[in-house]
Amino acid sequence: MRRLNRKKTLNLMKELDAFPKVPESYVETSASGGTVSLIAFTTIAFLTIMEFMVYRDTWMKYEYEVDKDFTSKLRINIDITVAMRCQYVGADVLDLAETMVASADGLIYEPVPFELTPQQKELQRMLQLIQSRLQEEHSLQDVIFKSAFKSATTALPPREDDSLQSPDACRIHGHLYVNKVAGNFHITVGKAIPHPRGHAHLAALVSHESYNFSHRIDHLSFGELIPGIINPLDGTEKIASDHNQMFQYFITVVPTKLHTYKISAETHQFSVTERERVINHAAGSHGVSGIFMKYDISSLMVTVTEEHMPFWQFLVRLCGIIGGIFSTTGILHGFGRFVAEIIFCRFRLGSYRSTSVPLPDGHTNNHLPLITDNSTH
Repeated sequence: MRRLNRKKTLNLMKELDAFPKVPESYVETSASGGTVSLIAFTTIAFLTIMEFMVYRDTWMKYEYEVDKDFTSKLRINIDITVAMRCQYVGADVLDLAETMVASADGLIYEPVPFELTPQQKELQRMLQLIQSRLQEEHSLQDVIFKSAFKSATTALPPREDDSLQSPDACRIHGHLYVNKVAGNFHITVGKAIPHPRGHAHLAALVSHESYNFSHRIDHLSFGELIPGIINPLDGTEKIASDHNQMFQYFITVVPTKLHTYKISAETHQFSVTERERVINHAAGSHGVSGIFMKYDISSLMVTVTEEHMPFWQFLVRLCGIIGGIFSTTGILHGFGRFVAEIIFCRFRLGSYRSTSVPLPDGHTNNHLPLITDNSTH
C-alpha cells in the first residue's frame, strides 16, 4: 500500500514537470546553433561579471527634511594664515543676535612664515586640483563621503624647521561655537573689544602701510570635524593687490547627517561665493579692510546614506540576464534559420525553372519535361 502511494506521488510529480526531457535521438545540432550558443555564453559571462561589480559597489542616497534643531550650537573649524603679524590682526564672530564670540575662547594666534615649504605647496596644489575637479564633476563628492576617515588627512604637514626664515604672518586656527543663526566671522586690523552697540577693533595704532590681507585658507568647515572631507574653501589662497583691500565670502551652510558603512556623523556642507574689492572712500568704495565670511544657516537638512544592493535583487537581476539572453538568442537564431531557409528554397526552385524548347512547326514548348521511368536510368 505504501509502495502504491509512493508510485502515485512519483507519477504526479512527473506530470508537474515543467522541464520535460527530450531523448538525444530527437535532438539535432548544427554549426550555427553552436556559434549562437558560444556567443550567448560569452555574453552571459561578461554581463554576470559586470553585474557582480555593480552589486559590490555602493551609492549615496540624499533625503531632505526641515531642520528642527535650533537650540544647539554650531561649531566653526578655522585654519587661516594672514600675511600680517599677530599683534596687528584680530578675529571674532558677530551674529544677527548681536552676540559676539571672543577669539580667545577657541582660536590660537601662531606666528609663522607665510611662504610654504615644498611639501606644503604640493599638498596645497593637490587640494586646488581636487577643488577644480569637484566643480566640474559633482559626483566626486560621493566618493569623498564614502572615503571619509579612510583617506589621508587634508591638514598641512608640519613645517620643517628653518631658522633663516622669520615669521611674517599669523596663523589663526582652532574652533568656535556660535548660535545657529546667520553671522559674520571676520579678520581685520586690531584686536576686538566689546562695545554697547556691537564691537570695535583697535585699528588706530596700526599704520595703513602695514595692511596686507593676503591669506591662505588651509581649512574651514562647520560642524563635526571629519578627516578626509574636503570643503569648498580648503586650499584657497588670495594675494592682496592693495593695502586697503576687502575679501568677502558669502557662505550658505546646510546641516548634513552622514551615514556610511565607515562612519556616522553630523556635519555641515556649505556653498560659497567670493568677492574682493579695494577700499577707496574717495571713489565711493566704502567698507573696512579685512577678511569677512558671512554665513547663513539653511532651514533644510540633508541626510546622506550609503546604500548597497540587496542580495535578492542581485539574484533577480542575474536570473533576468541569463534567461533574457537565452530567450533572445533563441528567437534570433530561429528567425535567422527561417530567413536562410526561404533564401535557399528560392535558390533551389530557380534551378528547376522551365526552359523554351523549339518545335518543328515553329512553336515553343514552355512546359517542364515529363519525368518517365526511362529518363531516370
